Amino acid sequence: MIVTDAKSFGEAIRKRRKQLGYTQAYLSAFTGMSVSFLSDLENGKPTIELEKAIRIANLLGVKLRSKKESLSQS
Repeated sequence: MIVTDAKSFGEAIRKRRKQLGYTQAYLSAFTGMSVSFLSDLENGKPTIELEKAIRIANLLGVKLRSKKESLSQS
């Protein structure tokens, strides 16, 4: 999955969480992050805290890579 925005990032997080059989409540208890934050993250709310989002992604094994795109001028 290519993440292009907060919505697609949230979809990737939700998909992986469900693959692992975790509930938002379980993840909340394990990480100390609120269920409402996790819900906002999975729903693609654009104002989430990036550091927390990356922490959740890493915890779930969602690999984040940066891809350099060429900027061509015509």
